[in-house]
Amino acid sequence: MRRMLTAATLAPSCSNKQPWRFVVAQSRDALDKVHRQLSGGNYWAKHAPAIVLVITHPELDCQVSDDRQYAEFDTGMAVMGLLAQAEAEGLFAHPMAGFDAAKLREEFGITDGYRLVTIVAVGYPGDESVLNRKHRELEHSERSRKALEEVVHFEKWAP
Repeated sequence: MRRMLTAATLAPSCSNKQPWRFVVAQSRDALDKVHRQLSGGNYWAKHAPAIVLVITHPELDCQVSDDRQYAEFDTGMAVMGLLAQAEAEGLFAHPMAGFDAAKLREEFGITDGYRLVTIVAVGYPGDESVLNRKHRELEHSERSRKALEEVVHFEKWAP
């Protein structure tokens, strides 16, 4: 866990502000708090031995003249560092949006103004028997991504 979090904190950030903050839930009590706030489709995350809450605050952002906001972008890069290190360690790390952010903020005492951007389940590959049919099929299906031509434009914007 320490190597994954270190990899996360080595991410680049605007003006080196490092706007990410993490809360690691590993104890039964802390994990139960997270589990109660998961959406139904994230039932599988209840088997993960750790869940990382990823947090930022607008005041941790760098200030640029045209009001671009980088805190969430920078925090996303930090999460990517965590994900890459997890894979290097032989772990799975899966970010999720399906949770009740307001209740998690309350459960973990996350103070006003801080944004809970995502939560990341971290663990070893598990027993597929805990997955429903849909998720078992997804585990073995080819990953579906948009065609490069749909998301990449050369020389000018061409929606």
